[in-house]
Amino acid sequence: MKKAILMIRCKDQKGIVAAVSEFLFSYHGNILEIDQHVDEEIGMFFMRAAWELDSFALKKEEIEPIFEAKVAKMFEMEFELYFNFRKPRMAIMVSKLSHCLIDILSKFYSAQFEVEIPLVISNHPDHKKVVEAFGIPFYYLPMDKSNKDLVEERQLELLNEFRVDFVVLARYMQILSGDFIRNYPNKIINIHHSFLPAFVGAKPYHAAYERGVKIIGATAHYVTEELDAGPIIEQDIARVRHHNLPSDLVQIGQDVEKVVLSKAIKYHLERKVLAYGNKTVIFY
Repeated sequence: MKKAILMIRCKDQKGIVAAVSEFLFSYHGNILEIDQHVDEEIGMFFMRAAWELDSFALKKEEIEPIFEAKVAKMFEMEFELYFNFRKPRMAIMVSKLSHCLIDILSKFYSAQFEVEIPLVISNHPDHKKVVEAFGIPFYYLPMDKSNKDLVEERQLELLNEFRVDFVVLARYMQILSGDFIRNYPNKIINIHHSFLPAFVGAKPYHAAYERGVKIIGATAHYVTEELDAGPIIEQDIARVRHHNLPSDLVQIGQDVEKVVLSKAIKYHLERKVLAYGNKTVIFY
């Protein structure tokens, strides 16, 4: 089914839901999903509406300007309009750890993700064969302190060349520069374990084992210039037992990371995430 999805944010005020519903009804829109949220602390209204296009009286290129004139201007709305028949183009960036990459590729192959993956970029050559086995171009761009600016420039050239809509950091172990991030605001998804900032360094799971932690978690979020502090999309945890060894903790942690990152990607693909400030509204 072809459908349109409208994402709205504006100051909370009377009549917004009625106005959006009336707009869709007036053009014979069959509403499939509608949800809204008010952040009372800051007085902001958020809404997601999806409707069937086949019966809609407006052509897809007419919807945005007419909605702007008839509804958005009245309420001073910010809005984005999406269509489900255009698959977003997602680039993956990865380093040596493969668990998140393999999970994403398997979901792509089995059509669990409605997405195109035009390329994978890595600062290590390890995953070239597995990526190319899925028919996806693999770009190995080694990076160190001396060439980081040049490598990021090449990465951005590739993302632009392949018309990438958003980027997933599937355990990409490099810090992106502010210039890079500003090219994709709220369009870079990262995953990290829950041990930060308590257990830093190369072996956080071993440090957590020595401390006797009982919970392992993971957070998926949009990347901002403040490291690992962007708007959170999804989180989850798994419990640790006293008999679990450091190797068990690593496996448990990687399993949680895969699930959390997968959910975050799915929410983003389905246009169920509205970011504002350093928070998100997730329309489940």
